[in-house]
Amino acid sequence: DPRIASFFTNADVPLLKERLTDQVCQLAGGPCVYDGADMASAHTGQGIRSAHFNALVENLQAAMEAERVPFAAQNRVLALLAPMRPHIVGR
Repeated sequence: DPRIASFFTNADVPLLKERLTDQVCQLAGGPCVYDGADMASAHTGQGIRSAHFNALVENLQAAMEAERVPFAAQNRVLALLAPMRPHIVGR
């Protein structure tokens, strides 16, 4: 997504996917353990704005839709992630 691609230029994408999966799994009460950085530390100095955060959410929704995740389950996942917003935006 050109709106947020610059944030991921130097990212280890396989590790990012693994950490995001673990984070969502842990938040959902699953057996996974997220061992990455806290959200404030991980995003400090990146200049992430609301529009960037919203773009990522849109991409996540599109990915879940493509995988035919039921709408109610999509909302539950997004509700787990929403409290992270203030720790990511404007850091």
